[in-house]
Amino acid sequence: MSEPAAGPTGRLLALLSLLQARRQWPGAVLADRLEVTERTVRRDVDRLRALGYRVTAAKGPDGGYRLEAGSALPPLLFDEEQAVALAVALRLAADLDDGVAEGAARALATVRQVLPSRVRHRVDAVEVTGLDRGPRVDPVALVAVSEAIRRCEVLRFDYGDAVDQIGGPARRTEPLHLVRRRSRWYVVGWDLDREDWRTYRLDRMGLRTPHGPRFTPRALPAPDVATFVAARFKGSADQDAWPCRGSAVLHSPAAAVAPFVGDGEVEPLTDATCRVTLGSWSWPALAASLARFDTDLEQVEPPALATACRLVGKRLGAAGSSAAQPT
Repeated sequence: MSEPAAGPTGRLLALLSLLQARRQWPGAVLADRLEVTERTVRRDVDRLRALGYRVTAAKGPDGGYRLEAGSALPPLLFDEEQAVALAVALRLAADLDDGVAEGAARALATVRQVLPSRVRHRVDAVEVTGLDRGPRVDPVALVAVSEAIRRCEVLRFDYGDAVDQIGGPARRTEPLHLVRRRSRWYVVGWDLDREDWRTYRLDRMGLRTPHGPRFTPRALPAPDVATFVAARFKGSADQDAWPCRGSAVLHSPAAAVAPFVGDGEVEPLTDATCRVTLGSWSWPALAASLARFDTDLEQVEPPALATACRLVGKRLGAAGSSAAQPT
């Protein structure tokens, strides 16, 4: 059986790529994929081991070769698509998240240095301008929370203004998820003292060590964490609904309104009018949301929303009257 045209070095890289792509490979399958004998595969595995890769072999019909994690980081092999994806992800992290910016920037420089010229040009063509940087989050805290979630350990922490106090009682939660929403990191967990689900901003948490005892994870009261967090930020116990929801007829065509309603609904009525249904965390907030369309409103429903429209109008009128008049 002849060796591939790429030669021994190219074959060695191909073998490493295969071992990184799947947990375990039978020797015969590797030999077939590389178009060599099983004896050649054994020699190439020995070469990888000499380079620092921990490749283990298991005998028997279910045996084969497997790439294990080691105590040191050997050279990694990425194909072109993986290299571009990794570099772009690092660039996004470096530009959008202050908490991991330094580490991401250094990792990007390392990856970029070894990229082929054509791939480097593709990566350099990606320009990112971070407009929604959130509060800085300590990467150590990210790791600590992630580890507590993985090990199902109670988090002990100070929160908010209590972070700067000394000797106060620690808050305790059973962490279930670490999520990022609108440039901020949040921990979703069961608050043991308040006996309820809570979301905590990670940048406001002062973690205490050691963590608390192990726990059995509770079922989140939602189909998934994204639905749960969205409901919490709506201020609603219902997974899908805002606590306040209403509608009004707008004197604007539906096509002009639709791009700005978010998760609301638009119903065309005539060429010049439409009915918009929106939700918000309070009736005044909902009234203000309808006013932002800068057009006349009518048929406001329900009555609570109509009352809120009068209240908001009164407040804005008073604000306008109290403003300093130009001289």
